[in-house]
Amino acid sequence: MYNRVILVGNLTRDVEIRYTPSGTAIGKVGIATNRRFKNAQGEQQDETMFIDLTFFGRTAEIANQYLRKGSKVLVEGRLVLEQWTAQDGTKRSKHSVTVDNLQMLDRPGENSGGGYGGQAAGYGNSQPTGGYDAPAQPAPASAPQQPAQPSVPEIDIDEDEIPF
Repeated sequence: MYNRVILVGNLTRDVEIRYTPSGTAIGKVGIATNRRFKNAQGEQQDETMFIDLTFFGRTAEIANQYLRKGSKVLVEGRLVLEQWTAQDGTKRSKHSVTVDNLQMLDRPGENSGGGYGGQAAGYGNSQPTGGYDAPAQPAPASAPQQPAQPSVPEIDIDEDEIPF
């Protein structure tokens, strides 16, 4: 089975960060995504979805440090079902996205939380491989160093469907 979600949108509130007793950071925030479409009468309509996000580890700390309400982000993660019992004893549940990779899409200074470097910065929860790490290969002296660009998945979207 495959459970993968990719969202682009704006944060609906500042990141709320907490720490587990073992010291792992957990960040919670919401994202708003827009979809523009034409209804049966041919009129343009907007549909906004609000989705809760959860960050773990270093990604949560980076999100808390650099992101603010209104920040534009691309997140990639998995859909989870959270279940709990409310104070009145009723069982509650909601779907949310646990973020594996985060890319900040705002330009520096564009949002009040700016100042994180020139281009979109990507951060993810790295998983230990448990295997042998090969030594890095030196680059040839004649080849200029190119900074690695974070890869953004190709998505076939009509311009009318872009949420911003």
